[in-house]
Amino acid sequence: MNNFRKIGYGGPCPPSGTHRFFFRVYALDRQLELKAGAGRKELESEMIGHIIAEGELMGKYGKT
Repeated sequence: MNNFRKIGYGGPCPPSGTHRFFFRVYALDRQLELKAGAGRKELESEMIGHIIAEGELMGKYGKT
């Protein structure tokens, strides 16, 4: 479940101007078994003990 209350990725959507967006990526030692509609808490709970590497990417996005 994303911030738009929909299942899946919605992408950045700043109201106006340029905003920074942070993306966290994880390498896991197994595939997670989450039900459709699972939220962040469920995702993070399933990842505990299975993260073998992680990183962060910051990008800027703006509307004109």
